[in-house]
Amino acid sequence: MRRIHVGNALSAFGLGFTVPYLYVYVAQVRGLGATTAGLVLAVFAVAALIVLPFAGRAIVRRGPLPVLLAALVTAALGALSLGLAGDATAVLLSAAALGAGQAVMQPALATMIVDCSTADTRARAFAMQFFLQNLGLGIGGLIGGHLVDTTRASSFTLLFAIEAAMFLLLVVVMSTVRMPHAPRMEEAPTGAVKGSWKQLLGNRAMVQLCALGFVLFFACYGQFESGLSAYGVEAAGMSTSVLGTALAANTLMIVVAQFAVLRLVERRRRSRVIAGVGLLWAVAWVAAGYAGLGHGSQEMATAAFVSAYALFGLGEAMLSPTVAPLVADLAPEGRAGQYNSAFALVKQLALAVGPAVGGPLAASLPAPYIVTFLLVSLGITGLALRLGQRLTPLQDRPWSAGSRVVSRGGAAAEPVSAEA
Repeated sequence: MRRIHVGNALSAFGLGFTVPYLYVYVAQVRGLGATTAGLVLAVFAVAALIVLPFAGRAIVRRGPLPVLLAALVTAALGALSLGLAGDATAVLLSAAALGAGQAVMQPALATMIVDCSTADTRARAFAMQFFLQNLGLGIGGLIGGHLVDTTRASSFTLLFAIEAAMFLLLVVVMSTVRMPHAPRMEEAPTGAVKGSWKQLLGNRAMVQLCALGFVLFFACYGQFESGLSAYGVEAAGMSTSVLGTALAANTLMIVVAQFAVLRLVERRRRSRVIAGVGLLWAVAWVAAGYAGLGHGSQEMATAAFVSAYALFGLGEAMLSPTVAPLVADLAPEGRAGQYNSAFALVKQLALAVGPAVGGPLAASLPAPYIVTFLLVSLGITGLALRLGQRLTPLQDRPWSAGSRVVSRGGAAAEPVSAEA
């Protein structure tokens, strides 16, 4: 588990070097224009949507470690070639490789955490993963910002080379991991693979969780760097430095509050925690609305806008030990990789749709934008409470298992003993 956490930190650290500067690199440094830069960002999403369904099956058949190693090598090649690419075709192909590798890392690492944890330790393990991811992204972005120089393409090549080196270093670290035995699909009855997606779609609790996950990512992550930032600039008159401060406040809240929040939520019903996040984010949208639509001073507006990002971070800290363990507990034995990949696919869809909807709406209709996402946040609360009615007691309250294991597969079931 320690090696897995090191892997999460290294991958996030490498991504933090390049992700904030990708648009500037393609559009300005390589001189390929805003259209190509926008296509690069779209290619990241499209590549993820293409590979994730296959990644889930590969993880189930071969195990998460071989899939992770293949994804890391692919991402390293994509990052290195992106730093050397000089024309649009090379940039887009490199971005596709980097995006595909990055997308597959997420469910592979999540499945490794599931295989190396128990129902009692899983929430804390995923909280640690989220903490290290944000810490790695923040430190990587900070160092990358001091290394980069928009007048020298070689400085960006250095950033992408460092990112590739992080992925290759992670290959070395992960190669030393010896995973505990977990059931694989080659051990399953014939025809089980073909019916696995049908079984997943038949799991009503998992389908509801995916719908809830789409709304969560659409309303929060899908708005950070598009709708909410456009709203801040256009309606609230925020400068780019304030936007940077707001993003820093979001990361700082996660890093500072993660384990304090964990102690508060790990003994509470998962559905109620997610419902509470919806209410918290509704308050965040009210604060953002005041920043742009209120009549206070600029200082008050700035404080409200930064507070909105901080409240989003607090909600993220509540979700990290809640949602990912729930996905694992809904998965039948041996299928955690497929369920993690399906949920990652939903996340990518939300991240693709969120900016496309939020950006134009925030720039042209700021008041309806705030009202819309305020209602969406309240909708999260309603969806979470409805999901709670579908979960078994042990899926919603895993700490109550005692000597019993978490009931898996999404269907209502009687608790079984540890001996069973």
